[in-house]
Amino acid sequence: MTTRAYTDGACSGNPGPGGWAFVVDSGPWASGAVASTTNQRMELTAAFEAVRRVSGPLEIVSDSTYVVNCFAQKWWEGWIARGWKNSNRKPVANRDLWEPFIDLVNRRGDVRFAWVKGHSGDRMNEAADLLATTAAAEQKGRSGVRFDDGDLSEISDEASAAEGVGQGPMVVVTGHRPTELGGWDLANPVADSLRRQLAEILRAKKQVDPGVAVLTGLGLGAEMLAAEAALMANVPYVAVLAFEGIDERWPPATRRRFDQLFSSAARVEIVGDPPKGKEAFAGAMRRRDEWLSRNGTEAIMIWNRHDAILGRLHDRFDRAFEGGVWVIEPPSDD
Repeated sequence: MTTRAYTDGACSGNPGPGGWAFVVDSGPWASGAVASTTNQRMELTAAFEAVRRVSGPLEIVSDSTYVVNCFAQKWWEGWIARGWKNSNRKPVANRDLWEPFIDLVNRRGDVRFAWVKGHSGDRMNEAADLLATTAAAEQKGRSGVRFDDGDLSEISDEASAAEGVGQGPMVVVTGHRPTELGGWDLANPVADSLRRQLAEILRAKKQVDPGVAVLTGLGLGAEMLAAEAALMANVPYVAVLAFEGIDERWPPATRRRFDQLFSSAARVEIVGDPPKGKEAFAGAMRRRDEWLSRNGTEAIMIWNRHDAILGRLHDRFDRAFEGGVWVIEPPSDD
């Protein structure tokens, strides 16, 4: 009889404080924390710990293609044949975790891997996610010998503090997408400068009112920077998505970044259903902006004062928040 262990990893920032977890329905479960790590390392650690601790034929169920595809597509065979180099002849990242993990899986010979879509309503995937994100936030682990839904009650009570988000000022942060923010790379001087500015503003706002929170659509560019700055400033943020699956057509690197920030949100709001066609997409984004206008109390916009679409959005927020809009002009990346 095969035991099914669900695993997940979480990280507030990348790198940043992280957590990992595995859980077997009506079986053992555990979580742990690392002060400074990455999301990939936490996904790896979660699966590794499950294989180390759960005996007998085992199926690891993970929402990480990084973990699952290593075994399902046998990436590890090529790594070892090339002397722990990837297909680009560069050193394999996280080898210190991969090497003992792969060795253990091969020695056991009774472990298989399956992928599950994250945040899709799968009960056990959601349990692993809650355990991992709570471990990352609290920087402490937990464990038990027989999991049931009641084991999550204590953790859920602690996580319910997120329900208090919204009692203080709600700062909408939006603005330009790349390339106005220095290009599509995840790291560049313009984006780094704006992230620091946002974090400084949020820290100052938190000193004035500790209940402050950020509203962000987690879109490419300014909205992702908003979430990262909120994490830097230790300010909670609400992910306000126009529709579920908004990231489906994004490049893999930005989708991974989105997933990390999505999982670190204090709360998630889905405004509408997935659109069909360009006009419907534009309508979905307008409805999201209307939601932000109704639920925010002030705004920060990263805007060069030339983009007409952002200009109209600025005017909407200016009316809604009675002039409470702070504009940050992107610095030149020259």
